[in-house]
Amino acid sequence: MPEYLAPGVYVEETSYRAKSIEGVSTTTTGFVGPARYGPVDGEPELLTSLVEFERIYGDRQQLQYRRLVEGRTEAEDLPPQHNFLWHAVRAFFEEGGKRLYVQRVFRPLQRVVAGKAPVIVDSGFAETFLPTESPPDDAITIRARHPGATGNRRIRLSLRFGPNALSGTRDARRLNGLLERDVVWTADRRQPPSPPDSPPARGAFFLAQLDASGGVPRWTFTGMDAASEGTDAEDLVPDPNPARSDQVRVVTVTVTVYPTEEEGVTAVWDNLPLDPAHARAGVPDSLFAKFAVHPENRALARSLPIVVERGDHTTVLDGLDVLQRLLDAFGDTAATITGATDVTVLDEEARSLDLRLDGGDDGERPTIDEYQGEEDVETGLKSGLVALEDIEDISIVAAPGSTFDYQGEYRDQAAAVINALIGHATRMRYRIAVVDSGNGQAIRDVRAMRAMIDSKYAAFYYPWIRILDPVTQRELDVPPSGFVAGIYARNDIERAVYKAPANEVVISALGFESLVNKAQQDVLNPEGINCFRFFEGRGNRLWGARTASSDPEWKYVNLRRYFIYLERSVDRGTQWAVFEPNGERLWANVRRTIEDFLLNEFMLGALLGAKPEEAFFVKCDRSTMTQNDLDNGRLVCLIGVAALRPAEFVIFRIGQWTADRR
Repeated sequence: MPEYLAPGVYVEETSYRAKSIEGVSTTTTGFVGPARYGPVDGEPELLTSLVEFERIYGDRQQLQYRRLVEGRTEAEDLPPQHNFLWHAVRAFFEEGGKRLYVQRVFRPLQRVVAGKAPVIVDSGFAETFLPTESPPDDAITIRARHPGATGNRRIRLSLRFGPNALSGTRDARRLNGLLERDVVWTADRRQPPSPPDSPPARGAFFLAQLDASGGVPRWTFTGMDAASEGTDAEDLVPDPNPARSDQVRVVTVTVTVYPTEEEGVTAVWDNLPLDPAHARAGVPDSLFAKFAVHPENRALARSLPIVVERGDHTTVLDGLDVLQRLLDAFGDTAATITGATDVTVLDEEARSLDLRLDGGDDGERPTIDEYQGEEDVETGLKSGLVALEDIEDISIVAAPGSTFDYQGEYRDQAAAVINALIGHATRMRYRIAVVDSGNGQAIRDVRAMRAMIDSKYAAFYYPWIRILDPVTQRELDVPPSGFVAGIYARNDIERAVYKAPANEVVISALGFESLVNKAQQDVLNPEGINCFRFFEGRGNRLWGARTASSDPEWKYVNLRRYFIYLERSVDRGTQWAVFEPNGERLWANVRRTIEDFLLNEFMLGALLGAKPEEAFFVKCDRSTMTQNDLDNGRLVCLIGVAALRPAEFVIFRIGQWTADRR
């Protein structure tokens, strides 16, 4: 309560209206599955188009899984598998989806040791080493940031020599733009170049260090060999001298990462300092800092395709050590660089080192462990479905492609993934899981698969949808979950969440894996199997809107999703009531807030009834709370709504009528 201590006029703000509840979004979707590239842990990125997905998670090409065979040391390649996650993302946006989170899963190649935990044989990362192709302790390792065959890219490291930083006169030298721990190249412009048959001139490269111990800042240069240790900037001769003219050029490296053969764009990072301890304004900016294992933020971790790190972190490396390893990798070309008296005449090819990252692969097919995910106790990064738990906006979840080969050897894993997906949606409360049937299933098979689940937070769809594969240019059957999630979103945007997401056209479908007729759907529909059907003159349509629940109260998808919408909206819109004085005034405010929200829903046509009193009620008073509730800080509010159910069976009864009847 405000205090009034001195005489005067006090102007105060007050509110005469109830708090409002804003309806939450119901179209944001989360997919989990294998992709060609991209992060496998951490918070997923919000995607609004297929282009954004490809930029982070790779292209549409097929996945090449591998498998270790018992008794053999080398892995064998399995038949290529279609990139079902890419197809699902494409279908989601084409069917009307707007917002999507994707969590990639990846399983490195492992060997099971009897009595022990599985041992990782191949991590799936593409990498190379400088200066050799074998990883010595002090080598510089360059590897793809994320596992996958897409990481096998070509990289170019180019030494860049900046403009001459030395200017002024012999008595007043200036080193323009020089920073602490810069690697510099120096030479006398008037000195003739070294003969081709003689060893290259050493000591042309130095590490610039600023010495302020004497009170006056003084630049000193440490060379690459013992003969040039302790060179002082005072020994350099600027340009206006007829006998000698030194030049000092800062040496940096430019990193170019070329795209894969299928698609992509070339990425370039210029002027990266070589010294690991180099910093600008106190911020590390060296080659190692730019491509660190853990960049400054999540956006950089997604955009930087490679990691550059030292093999042995106990070895102290400076810029000259890094440069030496680069020159060793250059081979014969290094003599041209170190022996030159004018590097400005060297073309880019002479100053560039081309590398190929090797060893990247798509690993094994992910299992329930990867889909389920976990939290790393050291970094706090999460993977799989666990990573989706931190994103409150998601209201639809799916695992496209997880049911492929359900009738084969992957059956147990696929069933476990389905259970994990449904368990995730149930635990999160405000989500519904879209479950795919298996590919190539007959009516008997799909009924047996559906009989294994029972949840009001899941919906089951059959059969797979046939499209034109842009990779093979042939017809391809893909899981329906991507299409269904897009149809959910389109239905919510064009109509409303309370309208059943059925009798909707599948825009991008050529057909279906199997044609379901009315007699077959008479068997499948009562069991909660939502079918896709073709109708002459009406196209390919989604023709079912039931949940996978045996509870008749939650039979329909739109009813379940509408209550998720109501519950979550009320949850968000009444957080202000926590710790308020629990009395009549608070109860009245809560009642008015919720009644206003439900009245708006009634006016939009979401509730059944001719007037608001028939459509909903809100009670929050002494009749809903006991004294024990009040003593324990509980406010209990009862809300009842008459929700609409879909007209699943439209019945017209027609009989004969005689003209003389009244």
